[in-house]
Amino acid sequence: MHPNEPRQDPQGHTPDPQQGPRTAAPWVSPGTASGAAPQQAAAPQQVAPDGYAGPASDRSEPQPGQPSRPVPPPPYQHAASGAQYPGQQPTHPLYPAAGGHGAPPPSWPVGQVAMPQPAPRRSERRWIPLVATAAGAALVASVATTGLLVGFDRPSHTATTIDSLGATSSEAVPVSGSTVENPDWEKVAAAVRPSVVAIKVQISGGEAEGSGVIVDTKGHILTNNHVVAGATQGGISVTLSDGRVFDATVAGTDPTTDLAVITLTNPPSDLVPAVLGDSSKVVVGEPVMAVGNPLGLSSTVTTGIVSALDRPVSTSDGNSQAVVTNAIQIDAAINPGNSGGPLFNAQGEVIGITSSIASLSQSSGSIGLGFAIPSNLADRIGAELLADGTASHAFLGVELTDGEATADGVTRMGAQIHSVSEGTPAADAGLKAGDVIVAINGNPVSGAESLTGYVRALAAGQSATLTVVRDGKSFTVDVTFAALDSSSTSGSQQGQSPSLPSLPWGQGG
Repeated sequence: MHPNEPRQDPQGHTPDPQQGPRTAAPWVSPGTASGAAPQQAAAPQQVAPDGYAGPASDRSEPQPGQPSRPVPPPPYQHAASGAQYPGQQPTHPLYPAAGGHGAPPPSWPVGQVAMPQPAPRRSERRWIPLVATAAGAALVASVATTGLLVGFDRPSHTATTIDSLGATSSEAVPVSGSTVENPDWEKVAAAVRPSVVAIKVQISGGEAEGSGVIVDTKGHILTNNHVVAGATQGGISVTLSDGRVFDATVAGTDPTTDLAVITLTNPPSDLVPAVLGDSSKVVVGEPVMAVGNPLGLSSTVTTGIVSALDRPVSTSDGNSQAVVTNAIQIDAAINPGNSGGPLFNAQGEVIGITSSIASLSQSSGSIGLGFAIPSNLADRIGAELLADGTASHAFLGVELTDGEATADGVTRMGAQIHSVSEGTPAADAGLKAGDVIVAINGNPVSGAESLTGYVRALAAGQSATLTVVRDGKSFTVDVTFAALDSSSTSGSQQGQSPSLPSLPWGQGG
């Protein structure tokens, strides 16, 4: 055949030179006009039914006789499991870090055609089918190899036990050789992961997931209230780092601080409790490690630094009062499912309980703005919950708004008093409407939420020194806090002892 003579295709058809080259897909543009040199057509992007936009060549089509791969749904937004209920909208751009109940999936473009460009990344859970496929291929290869080695010999069975599967030896805490200046995250992770658990909760609307930290050998676990709130009877299960699963019950919850304690049913004898650190010694820039169960991926470790301290954070699940916390801000990635998990320092000590993230929308995950409840507060509240199922909170007796005041040639932000209730600690201290509180115990107050966070971190009976600006003049006043009325929270009654309890970290109960 002459080299320039048209060749027949596999079906025996001879292409018409005037029609240009044949295309392999109906959405590829036809060839050049008659007389023009043929050019390879660029594959424009297409939007598939599942919302994926990319060049046609990037989509893997199933071959004859092969099943098509399922396309996983995008993950729901929430930074830990159990914070958002169906149909509820957050009242603040800070969403609880536990994976939400029924949070809507992100919006995907439909019917749009983009200009040719690299294909956008699919949801971070796109890799799930690929993992399953890879595992299946490995299994097939293993079986094939076994067949070559043993032929048709009958398989033998050896008695074994599964109680120690996944068990690892851990470093002692504080971790030797790991310092703030030179953290050894490998050693820290080995030391602390056995103390972190994954929590799964059955609720009336479905299922939620979160994290927790083992407090003692009796099976007490500290977590977030929004992780276990709404759990059905017998609906809490806890998975240890080695994969063992246990049922758990609620020992106590505190919606005011978003903390809870649960107890394992028939706990094992080899639990590894975490070691408590002192959150008052945490400094900005300090390296930290978060461990938890983001998106159901248990024992996930992420690291970062402390970005800020005493950051006022207000969250709400739409059913109860807002949770106001002066939190530890971190840039370590935390996502839905991390809620209730511990935040560790470079020595492996617990310095916080991760609880929420700031997010641009419900469909986005970590953007480097995570928040943890300081361990000193979590320890006190957890101890009270373990004692009688409730917790106490300090009460000042004022209504507040954000404000600013000028005194001594300086203008500062503060919490302005709108009104003072009679017979309250504020009234006894001589505070008046119009006063602006700019500091508490020497800590600057940036607004109403900031002061509320400081006060709620204190126990009834404790005292504090307030710095106040009135009529352009500054002064200090001492105030002794009363107990917040139990009608407003699950706290204790007036007369609570000012002595501060502590959880039995590392003890037998």
